[in-house]
Amino acid sequence: MNLPWKKFWDLWDLRAFIILSLSLQTFLILISPLRKRTANNWIIMPLWLAYLLADWAANFAVGLISNSQGNNSGPMKNGDLLAFWAPFFLVHLGGPDTITAFALEDNELWLRHLLGLIFQCVAAVYVFFQSLPRNNLWIPTMLMFMAGIIKYSERTRSLYLASLGSFRDSMLTEPDPGPDYAKLMDEYFSKKESKLPTRIVMIAEPDRGIKAATAAKVADLTDLEVVQHAYRFFNTFKGLIVDLIFSFRERNQSRDFFLKRTAKDAFKVIEVELNFIYEVLYTKISVVHCKLGYICRFISFSSVVVALVLFHSDNKEGFHAFDVKITYALLGGAMALDTIALFMLIFSDWTIIALAKSPEDYSEDKSFTAKILRFLITVKRGRWFKDPSRPMKVLRRRWCESVSKYNLIYYCLHQRSKMKEKLIGYLGLTNFLDGLRYVQREPFTEGLRDFIFKELKMKSEMADDLETAKEISSARGDWILRIKDRGNLLPYIVDVDYDESLLLWHIATELCYNDDFTDEGNADKNTGADESSPQCCCLYLPKKITGAGNAGQGKAGDNTGEGNDSNKYREFSKLLSDYMLYLLVMQPTMMSAVAGIGQIRFRDTCAETKKFFKRKRSEQGQEQTRIFPNIFSVKKFFCRDKSKEDKEQRSACKSILDVNTEVKPVTVKGDRSKSVLFDACMLAKELKKLDEKERDKWETISRVWVELLSYAASHCRANTHAQLLSRGGELITLIWLLMAHLGLGDQFQISEGHARAKLIVRK
Repeated sequence: MNLPWKKFWDLWDLRAFIILSLSLQTFLILISPLRKRTANNWIIMPLWLAYLLADWAANFAVGLISNSQGNNSGPMKNGDLLAFWAPFFLVHLGGPDTITAFALEDNELWLRHLLGLIFQCVAAVYVFFQSLPRNNLWIPTMLMFMAGIIKYSERTRSLYLASLGSFRDSMLTEPDPGPDYAKLMDEYFSKKESKLPTRIVMIAEPDRGIKAATAAKVADLTDLEVVQHAYRFFNTFKGLIVDLIFSFRERNQSRDFFLKRTAKDAFKVIEVELNFIYEVLYTKISVVHCKLGYICRFISFSSVVVALVLFHSDNKEGFHAFDVKITYALLGGAMALDTIALFMLIFSDWTIIALAKSPEDYSEDKSFTAKILRFLITVKRGRWFKDPSRPMKVLRRRWCESVSKYNLIYYCLHQRSKMKEKLIGYLGLTNFLDGLRYVQREPFTEGLRDFIFKELKMKSEMADDLETAKEISSARGDWILRIKDRGNLLPYIVDVDYDESLLLWHIATELCYNDDFTDEGNADKNTGADESSPQCCCLYLPKKITGAGNAGQGKAGDNTGEGNDSNKYREFSKLLSDYMLYLLVMQPTMMSAVAGIGQIRFRDTCAETKKFFKRKRSEQGQEQTRIFPNIFSVKKFFCRDKSKEDKEQRSACKSILDVNTEVKPVTVKGDRSKSVLFDACMLAKELKKLDEKERDKWETISRVWVELLSYAASHCRANTHAQLLSRGGELITLIWLLMAHLGLGDQFQISEGHARAKLIVRK
């Protein structure tokens, strides 16, 4: 019964794995560049599967070839063709240029890949010698073997160079013994013995490299200048990834440059700089983009071309027609993948830097270079990328350009049943399904960008010395509250841990945000739509900010009038609040340095919130109009009635605010539960009092959130920032690098350390 299936498998197993391996290589080289531009799991997950399957398929195929060579009774008796196919899998194991590592930890496995290179080469050589001495394809086989070794070696070396240990070593300068102290003191002592007036003075060394920073123009940067300045700062600050310390001079150069920039140009430089870091850590660019890399790539490509010509001219009598087509597909695929990689390399930022590393290297007098640079910039940022369609926007951007949102009140209102929760937890799918159900993505607007840059720039201007810079960067909301003279709000920052203050301000922001919409006549004014009209919001599409949020989509200067400013800051506060909770709950490794017991507090707070909502539902009984309807239906997983959900959220927040909080919760409940629900309610009521005195409530809240975000960014582990570059990046990573460039943080040394001793003798 099983004999026909066994014959079918023996006939097509190797052919199927050859086609699979080639398809995976094509998929990886074309799709992997998207992972730095999007955080969509429907793109990241297939890439992860393809990355793992590619190596497995190639290794398995080599094993099948080796087994077939020793089995003359099999359906494939031609050892020449089998031996010719084996080196192609070395090429496939080398992988495409666009992805060497899927995660940062893959770089640490470079030694495993080195051993894999050795064993796979031995296997290919074994298959080749099995086909001798009658192998008519031995020359093209040797050529492909050479190409395969080059490809696999490129990947192994790329992984080695991107490993954190090697990356750190590459940043270290030559050992500096300093001035010859013994010789200087001998001379000093001999002069003193001779009764000569002698003294030692310290002479500051010339501030090399300051010219490039001070010469940077104040006007807007061109696309070419953005790439050039980003590369300069990349070479200086890439040591941030491995926690290196930088000099006072490097801080001043970077700070002076970014203080002259607009928010748009500053973020463009940061994005390109992070793109350089991504390519060094996750692609072959550091190996390919050098003289030796060019030579090896030329040899590899030439070997494939010559092998194709020799195979085409060889007598194919006795070969199966389908096997010949597969061989042509392997040769053509190898050439096509190399050609695609070549074009990607030519039109990359690295080629632009190779032609003109700095603005001083480029002038209109260099006509040929100028034409090439203009052509490369036109192709990379050409007018066809300005097409408003979504695919073109994805290809143009350098990171996902969106902000994830996770809301505690929404999560508690839309909880799963206990049975579903247990089943999902047993299968280990909780985080994955929570990301699909409860996480939404908002576009990173120009208004929010300008607002964040304005806040950080203002702090940088005040931080002339490093002590002040450290003090400002260590503030987590209290700095702005002291400036605003909000002493009544300081206990919710300084008297609690960071994770507790984050939860307190998140819930308080949500309560105040929804309370503004429940004021009489305010709902229609802010939403600009009738609540009774149903709105379907598909879960996987990014939600657009409408009505009150429109103020946040344009530039900060586009809004006029106090009402629009209030709307703008309210939307900023809401977005940053949900984003910070997303980091705390859904990205625990990102926040591990500052989160404390954040996960425990979050769970306890959710438990109390769900308990409160459950009691409210039971009090409502059989009323026709329910504030908390049962919305556990599976059909609402994919499509949601947005207007109805917003109304439910506002009603839920109002019910929380209606609770009497005259006595502190810890006095009634003790501290066994870490819930902060009603502590946040007390904070929300304190924030509501600001409306009675002045109109800057939402401005204060939004500035507190910028401080909470910047505190987390500067205290997050550097390698965690690098890890998320391969998953679309995060706003907090851009803030981290921007703060470093603005001189905010503790990665700079106090002493300048650029001086030399000089012995002065006067008669």
